[in-house]
Amino acid sequence: MSNTRSKTEKKILVIGATGKTGSRVVQRLTKLGWPVQGATPSSDPKFDWNDSTTWKPVLENIQAVYVSFHPDLAMPGTVEIIKSFTTMAVKNGVKQLVLLSGRGEEEAQACEKLIMNSGVDWTIVRASWFCQNFSEGNFLEPVLGGHVALPAGDVGEPFVDADDIADVAVAALTEDGHNKKIYEVTGPRLLTFKEAVQEITKATGRPIKFERVPMKAYASVLKEYGLPKDLILLIKYLFTEVLDGRNANLTDGVQQALGRKPTDFSEFVKKAAATGVWS
Repeated sequence: MSNTRSKTEKKILVIGATGKTGSRVVQRLTKLGWPVQGATPSSDPKFDWNDSTTWKPVLENIQAVYVSFHPDLAMPGTVEIIKSFTTMAVKNGVKQLVLLSGRGEEEAQACEKLIMNSGVDWTIVRASWFCQNFSEGNFLEPVLGGHVALPAGDVGEPFVDADDIADVAVAALTEDGHNKKIYEVTGPRLLTFKEAVQEITKATGRPIKFERVPMKAYASVLKEYGLPKDLILLIKYLFTEVLDGRNANLTDGVQQALGRKPTDFSEFVKKAAATGVWS
């Protein structure tokens, strides 16, 4: 492990402090005794990516920022938002940016470049699909309902544990040795969505059926549920372009950053099942 910096040295802002990775980053920093401030639409001061007047108040006296963009850096117009935010952050005295990015997404890589060219210390944490999508995200309800219908075929995905992502981000924020590093983080093996669901079935003893559905049919169901058009387009993009096999390989980002192996999906399933989230 690298040398840990002095805790009095800086205050850290965590954007998306109630999200899958942000909440874990806040927990870890708090436990380690770092001064941390969470930024969400309901925090005080509040933070909203779509309202730039809310940015400056949360950046006051902040030296480092964990940047996670909801729902995804691939959303239309995000590159401009990240550009404006980065400029404002640096202008307000921020000395370090740690960006949560997405594997195989052109828009995400454009956002990475902005962070890398910001003139301050930076670390990129480039992640694949989260294991926690099945326990805290969009797939939880279908899992509980015993029927997961997705436009996902036989492409393997190296699902990564949000706990690993948070550990990498916290290491980058609190230790030396992570500046100007791109950590591409994945789990240790490839699983299809069907195989992932089968692992949950095995661990919980609950029968959960996986069904592959055409993208068109899936999109119309999302529309019926009242999902915004932008979000439907994003989901379409993630399931067709990003899940086209471009990410069907493993990387050693977790090992590089933390000196340990990433968490396996079966280990995640064991942890999640123990919380009772699928009971």
